[in-house]
Amino acid sequence: MKHTETVEVRGHILDSGVFARILDDVLEYGGDYRIDKLDVGRTHTDDTYAQLTIGAEDAEQLARILMRLQTHGTNQIDPGEVLLRPAPADGVFPDDFYSTTNLPTQVRLNSVWIEVANPEMDCGVIIVDGHARTIAVSDIRRDDPVVCGASGVKVKPLPEPKRAEPGSTNFEFMSSEVSSEKPQALLVRRIADQMREVKSAGKKILWVGGPAIVHTGAAPAMVALVEDGYVDVLFAGNALATHDIEASLFGTSLGVDLSQGHGVPHGHEHHIRAINTIRRCGSIGEAVEQGVLTSGVMHALVNQKKEFVLVGSVRDDGPLPDVYTDVIAGQRAMRAALPGVGFAIMVATMLHSIATGNLLPATTPLVSVDINPATVTKLADRGSAQATGVITDIGLFLEQLATELVVGYKRD
Repeated sequence: MKHTETVEVRGHILDSGVFARILDDVLEYGGDYRIDKLDVGRTHTDDTYAQLTIGAEDAEQLARILMRLQTHGTNQIDPGEVLLRPAPADGVFPDDFYSTTNLPTQVRLNSVWIEVANPEMDCGVIIVDGHARTIAVSDIRRDDPVVCGASGVKVKPLPEPKRAEPGSTNFEFMSSEVSSEKPQALLVRRIADQMREVKSAGKKILWVGGPAIVHTGAAPAMVALVEDGYVDVLFAGNALATHDIEASLFGTSLGVDLSQGHGVPHGHEHHIRAINTIRRCGSIGEAVEQGVLTSGVMHALVNQKKEFVLVGSVRDDGPLPDVYTDVIAGQRAMRAALPGVGFAIMVATMLHSIATGNLLPATTPLVSVDINPATVTKLADRGSAQATGVITDIGLFLEQLATELVVGYKRD
């Protein structure tokens, strides 16, 4: 190989499978490797350290391999100085731009390491007035100074999760971050404890919700959580808000009576009539102010002055006037709501969960809850390695969580 670079990685890289993935990625990207050093930890608490020489046929291919390996916490031994190139046009990165991970990242400029603000995957990095930050390709402007190649960049791997002590009686099949086998009451209690800690630290809790919150009859539990201060920001689509408002106005969700569990005459019209009612009022907030919308999750968010960002899709009826129909504008609104978020919980929505996971730094813990295992595993597969998955019924989960967090909560 004509071009080589020496890299290093440290941690529980053998038993976690990270080392094997590093080697696989090098080969998948058409490169080669030589293991120069491998110091294996002797006990379950010891780190393993590896040093490898990575080779490729050309400099661009090597840079892409090095960028890929950084998703596993791998860094160059001698990263050198960062390379900056001007963006060739609005909305266009230079061809060899550095593609970010969601890990804490630093860039080296004039022998000084600079922290990159707002770590986010699949973005670029610009440096302006000595400050570095991530930027989406849609927001780049001509001549912005963009970090290019893999030189002068290093990432900080996430801390290793606390490992079980020798002799622990924990079953291995229950140690996965995505499981339906763990005791649900214990999982909910741990999530509740983490949410209390986040609130005590003065940080915000972000929820990402799907319409199953309403369909399963869990909206009252969600309302209780909003009113007790455990929902600071909500990301959702048109559907959650629409069916929540339908339930408030007509007592149905998708035309099904939520108190009786069966369809009602003309119930199929209720969701579009609910949308029309809010459009006549002007917005969800104005519907609350006018006394038209008097209950439900959206009503509680407005009353508690909590932020919500609704981003739509081509499937949407209406949509509600608060829904972003331009997805780039919706992304920007979601990013703007993230500062101060210390915990994210994603409930019954695959696409919005993945979208939000892509925006969040790896240091923000998140929990994904869904009855479908594919939803919670896909989030981790997309790069949100900090995700914990809970496979369970949404209605039961929210009821248990409200019981844990809200003093005196009891479903009517």
